[in-house]
Amino acid sequence: MRICIVTDAWRPQVNGVAGTLASLIVAGQKLGHDFAVVAPDLFPTVAAPSYPEIRLALTRPRAVGEKIRARRPDHIHIATEGPLGLAARFWCARNEEIFTTSYHTRFPEYVEARWPIPAAWSYEALRRFHSAGAGLMVATRTLADELAARGFPPPMLWPRGVDQTLFRPVADLPPELKNLPRPFFLYCGRVAPEKNIGAFLALDLPGSKIVVGDGPSRAALQHRFPAAHFVGVKARHELAPFYSAADVFVFPSRTDTFGNVMIEALACGAPVAAFPVPGPIDVIDDPRVGVLDDDLRLACLAALKLSRDDCRLHAARYSWPESARIFVDNVLRARDKVLTRRASA
Repeated sequence: MRICIVTDAWRPQVNGVAGTLASLIVAGQKLGHDFAVVAPDLFPTVAAPSYPEIRLALTRPRAVGEKIRARRPDHIHIATEGPLGLAARFWCARNEEIFTTSYHTRFPEYVEARWPIPAAWSYEALRRFHSAGAGLMVATRTLADELAARGFPPPMLWPRGVDQTLFRPVADLPPELKNLPRPFFLYCGRVAPEKNIGAFLALDLPGSKIVVGDGPSRAALQHRFPAAHFVGVKARHELAPFYSAADVFVFPSRTDTFGNVMIEALACGAPVAAFPVPGPIDVIDDPRVGVLDDDLRLACLAALKLSRDDCRLHAARYSWPESARIFVDNVLRARDKVLTRRASA
């Protein structure tokens, strides 16, 4: 198949959605499929509110439709609900093009935390957005059940993977960590309010707290927690030494839908400490590889005792080739449902 992915999250952005789509495309191509991407770099852009490094496309449905048609796809997948996703959804519906969608980010909670917009309003808008497609894909059963309970169409599961040639144990200690006391408690990801990093940095823990990444909250967190060590953004090929050095990988988010960084850390041998919320509940389903507790400090200390070998074995369950195969199967199943309905109409 030739699949056109429409996404507001794409290179050079560094986030879970952009990384997931890039990994899907690489794995899907190895299975014999072809992919095209319609992303913000094809249009004039404007900085996202409070996220200046994220560029949002300034465009209209017709212009997006022209980009899609130029790629001559067999199928269209709308990955995000931003300006490009909205324009693509409108164009597809008007032109009776079959499309699928995916749900990656808890926008209702993020919006409610920043502006006086109730999450219920945002969920209603998202429900209408995804209900127009042939199928909705999500990463975990917990999220699927939650969205179904909110009136979304029954989601299809699309699990994630981890590149175990890139994320594996590395012996070399990053220079930034060589003079720091152990144990190392590591956070890796976007440094933004929705990641709840302050809950981690405020903990009374031995050793060193390390933050890999950047974002709008970095300056405030560095000022508030001067003992923490912020090492900035690292490219994907630079992350394995940090994960490998971590005695515990700390995932303080309460709102992520999955958390790819957890399986990347596990693949490098680092046990996980997190809150017992959707995302961690689905990934850390074996007590030998992580500790989930509403007391994040206790989770961090308990995770120090876990086996790094067990963590690596657990991460081996997550394969990008299998993820890509399931994605394409979902597409075929969704298309068949619509074509059968149209034929019988």
